[in-house]
Formats: sequence, C-alpha cells, structure tokens
Amino acid sequence: MTATITSFPIGNADSTRLTLADGQRLLFDFADMGKSDGSDVSFDLRAAIKDDLRADDEPKLSVLCYTHLDKDHCFGSEDAFHWSHSPSRQGSERIKYEELWVPAAAIVETDLECDDAKIVQAEAQHRLIEGKGIKVFSSPKKLEDWLKRRNLSLASRSHCIVHAGESLDGFSLNGSAKAEFFPHCPLSWTQNDDGEVNRNEHSIVLHVTFREGGRDTKLLLGSDVDSDTLSAIVQSTKRHGNEAWLQWDVLKLFHHCSYKALNKDGKEDDPTKPVPDVKWLMEEQGQDRSIIISSSQKIPLPGSKEDNDQPPHRKAANYYKKLQNGRNGTFKVTMDDPKKPIKVQITSSGASFLAAAAVLPASSAAAKPMRAG
Repeated sequence: MTATITSFPIGNADSTRLTLADGQRLLFDFADMGKSDGSDVSFDLRAAIKDDLRADDEPKLSVLCYTHLDKDHCFGSEDAFHWSHSPSRQGSERIKYEELWVPAAAIVETDLECDDAKIVQAEAQHRLIEGKGIKVFSSPKKLEDWLKRRNLSLASRSHCIVHAGESLDGFSLNGSAKAEFFPHCPLSWTQNDDGEVNRNEHSIVLHVTFREGGRDTKLLLGSDVDSDTLSAIVQSTKRHGNEAWLQWDVLKLFHHCSYKALNKDGKEDDPTKPVPDVKWLMEEQGQDRSIIISSSQKIPLPGSKEDNDQPPHRKAANYYKKLQNGRNGTFKVTMDDPKKPIKVQITSSGASFLAAAAVLPASSAAAKPMRAG
C-alpha cells in the first residue's frame, strides 16, 4: 500500500493520522471537538479513528503522539483510549496503541487545566517509570530532576528518550515502513534557558520522509510553536548541516494559521511578513507544487467578527496563499469541508490529494468555537 496523510476537520484543533506503507497508523494529537459543548464541530473523530482501525487484523495504532497538552490537542482522550495506568479506563471499545510519544514538558508540567491532559500525563509518567511503550522528546534538566526524585536516571531511561537532530529508531526508508522520522523540537537547551514549561514552545515538531517508487516525499508536521522557536530550529539545523531535514512537500501548518508562527510581532502586516529564518523555511524549503494544510476554522472574511488576532489569522493566510500560488502549490483548510478529512496520498509521483468519503455528523451542537491554544 502507499502512505497517506489525513488531517481531520475539528475546528481550531489538531489531529493528523499517518498511514505508512506497511499499514502502521500513527496519530498525532486527538481533539474530539464534536463532543465538546464549547465547539460547533460536528465531526466524530473517535468514530473515524476506530472505523479505520477495524480494517486491520490487529486493530491498534502503532503510535499515539501528543505534540503538547493543550485542550485543543487532547480533548476527549480520556474516554477514547485504553490507558494502561488506569484499569477503570480500559476495555474493548477503547482505542489501543503500542507506543505513546510526548514532549518532556508533558511529563514534568504541573499546571495542566484539562482533565484529558492529566490522564495523558499520568499514562506518560507511568510508562516512563516502567521504561517501556513510550518515547519522550528531549531531556531537559527538569526531566532529569523528575527521574531522580523517583530513583531513576536519564541513563536508565535513555532508550525511551528522543533528541532533536537524531532520526527515530524503528523506522527506515528501506524497510517495510518506507518512512523516516527526524525530530526538530523540543530543544533541551531552550527548555533549560526558559526555566519554566512553555507548553507551545516546548512541543513536538517532526519531519517525515516517505519513500515510494524511488522518490522521497517530505512532510513537516508543525505544532503550536512561534517564530522565535522556528528561528531556533532553523539556526540549529543549519549549524549542523541538516538543511535537507527542513525541506517539505507537505506542511501541516503551525498553530492553526496564527500569525505568530510567521512573526510573533507581525499581526498588523497584510500579508504577514515572516522573520528571516521563517521566510527561508517557507520560501526556500517548500517545494514546487507543495501542499499546506491549515488545521483550523475557515479563513475569516475581511471585517467579519472572526477577523481578529486569533487563529486562523486572515493576514497570515494571505501570505501562505500568495506563496503557494507562486509555485503552483495548494493551501487547504480542514474546516472548508467540515464532513470530510483532507487526505494526501504519497506515490512515486509525489504527494497528491485523495478523495475522502463524507462522515456523518456526530452532533448538531452550535456554539462559539473554542479559543485555540
């Protein structure tokens, strides 16, 4: 089979599934906003994930990854998944997964507001203590201290820890998965400099390379980082001569099309003017006929009540649209069709859109969309 990228229509929230050439499913974030009283989303994310898995002989995700623990990246997780640390949250109707991926901040953070985030954290902590079924991205001093308080060490859990700039074990372009994963964020040194947990800036940013028919297609999976963090990623990548790991044919856009990912101080410019390092990432590393996917509500019309500082930001979208028009690329928004996920297929010719079947609404709730994290 060929690999696919699926981004779900869940408002200003994130969930992206990768299906690899060998059938493995990796889910990046899960926010079932159709179950939320504060959302106008009708898509049933849990049902969509389960229905996809039912086609497998062994119906489970290979990986469940939370890029960070904001509500709009984990809502509904408590009831959806099988949690090994909690017997009361297990059962045949829950979605199972082999490995949990989280940033180090998800282990050490102490100010979580969302019950779903607390469940994810408890599971991540449990698996890290057990030393199996988890990958923790980065090893800041706070993680080392957390382990020491439990009579553990970074060395004893090194097999569970992933560092930016090092390809993940278990995946190979020449193996059955025909995929390679290269983490860019979080960066341990920036976390140490920050001192306290900054949930958005300490989130996971990954580069994925797919190989099909001798051709490599590259995906950049963005989370909610801003222009300062993206600039640090670019500078670190250039310093190590790894610029190829920032090339992209498909970009899952940063922070629901917020202007802050381009220029955290640039909300007034139309279109938004990116800072130099982000400009390089967008304009030099994005390929001809590339695809940008914004996991967000529809881009607001000028002068509408939605045309404000919150994502999706119209002026930022204007930048991306102009950029993509100049290289025969595409800019797509998940909520432009609230019943159908955006599906991209990876073939020997590169990335192309794949028709997705409509999904019946899970609810008819109508309320103001939640503020994006």
